[in-house]
Amino acid sequence: MISTRGRYALRILIDLAENQKDGYITLREAAERQEISERYLESIVKDLVREKYIEGLRGKGGGYRLAKSPDRINVYDILRLMEGTLAPVACLEEGSRPCSRAGICRTLPLWEGLEKVTREYLSGFTVQDLMRKDPDGFDFVI
Repeated sequence: MISTRGRYALRILIDLAENQKDGYITLREAAERQEISERYLESIVKDLVREKYIEGLRGKGGGYRLAKSPDRINVYDILRLMEGTLAPVACLEEGSRPCSRAGICRTLPLWEGLEKVTREYLSGFTVQDLMRKDPDGFDFVI
């Protein structure tokens, strides 16, 4: 399950992409638009700044803006950053110890397939893709 950290990270990236124009967006503005606690958003933004997805400017006229074009920000990468892992089982997490049962595990191919499908599916989307609005007006992002 994707946590609120992952979902909110995508929401703030979409918000910045749609609203920044040529300037910076204050965290307060974005938090109000997205109905997310400003304090909670601060911790998410900190990770996005550290990984250079967004950049901040202090002082008057400051705030945050995307550091990359929305079409270069991959959804899978953002969710991995926020969630730590998207592996369906512990033995497939990056850096995990090799499982002593891997050679005889009857379910390992199932979990590997699920991980592959998840990775490939989410890697097929960028923030730019999520910015597209449905022609019928259904443009809410969870």
